Amino acid sequence: MPCGFFAREKTMSIERVREYFETLGIADRIKEIDESSATVALAAKALGCVEGRIAKTISFSLDGAPILIVAAGDMKIDNAKYKARFGKKAKMLSHEEAAELIGHAVGGVCPFAVNEGVKIYLDESLKRFQTVFPACGSANSAIEVTLPELAAFAAPVEWVDVCKLPETSQG
Repeated sequence: MPCGFFAREKTMSIERVREYFETLGIADRIKEIDESSATVALAAKALGCVEGRIAKTISFSLDGAPILIVAAGDMKIDNAKYKARFGKKAKMLSHEEAAELIGHAVGGVCPFAVNEGVKIYLDESLKRFQTVFPACGSANSAIEVTLPELAAFAAPVEWVDVCKLPETSQG
């Protein structure tokens, strides 16, 4: 694919989210920042918050269908918990698959304005925070939402517990 394809997809993706949020009357809450927020660390720095408050959206393939899990930024998927919940080993989508199947490119994947048929799950790890910052379809956007708002705007299938704290280095 030509390089311009991904740039165009990212622009279209944030516009999809903006249009969705306009129907909810909250498009003005999208924060577009000058720096990249494509990783949890970059997003937390740009937004001035702890990494846990970044609501990272991870894309997986489950029985050939795309699913999203939204988790606190300081958490990792626990393979045993994932397999116990979904009955399969976790298989992340490639960058190309995420853009095509989810409708948002990696770095801007979010649980809003996704392609039809994408199932969304919210991880319990988010419940430690009053508000969180999910992306809005681009690598330099976010929106601060309460957990009830996140649940309303993302329309998840359910809350799940499939994460563990990342291992800290011993030293």
